[in-house]
This record gives sequence, C-alpha cells and structure tokens, in this order.
Amino acid sequence: MTRHLTLAAIVAATALAIAAVVPASAPALLGAGIAAVTAFASLAAFGLFGRSGRRPLQKALAIFAAMFLVRVVALAIGVVAVARAGWSPLAFAVAFFLPYFAFAAVEGGFVHSLGRRSGKSA
Repeated sequence: MTRHLTLAAIVAATALAIAAVVPASAPALLGAGIAAVTAFASLAAFGLFGRSGRRPLQKALAIFAAMFLVRVVALAIGVVAVARAGWSPLAFAVAFFLPYFAFAAVEGGFVHSLGRRSGKSA
C-alpha cells in the first residue's frame, strides 16, 4: 500500500505544481485538487476495506466502482462551479482528467496486486 500511496503523492504533487503555473491556474488547481482528493479517498478506502475479511478483490472492485461514481458527481459539481465563476472549463477538464488517468492506473495496480495474492491458484 505504501508504494501506491507514494505514487499517488508524486502524481498529485506534479499535477498541482503544473496547475499552479498555467495561465488559468484557478480552474486547473480545482480540477487537479478534485482528482487528487478523490484518489487519496479511494486509496484510503482500499486500505480500510480492501484487505479485510473474505474476498478482498471483490471489495476493492466495489470501492473502485463507488469512487468512480463519486468522481463523476465531483466532476459535475466542479464544472458547474467553474462555469458560474467564469473560468476556463477546458483548463479544469484537462487538469482533472490527466492526473485522473494516472490515479486510475495506481488504483488499478493496487486492485491487481490483491488479485495476485488472494485465493488458491487455478
């Protein structure tokens, strides 16, 4: 888990640093921040529920799906906030989706690592 948290922290720091220096930094920081917060929430949920009890892979996949829905709602709220503030929705979307794909790869790696260690081999 620490390897996945470290990778997520590197992605978050990079995304936020880049978002801070672009011309439309306010919407970019909002997008990168939403992506980072939801990624760390997802990894925290994996740590709390993903390895406990029986069937950790199924629990981790349920967390993965639930956090995807949370991200969709957060993305919609962010788009509305950016539009109402008169900021650039393109900067927001790019700053959200670029780190999101990196975070999804980190989360997918964690879920994959659970599948390799659980149960008997076929």
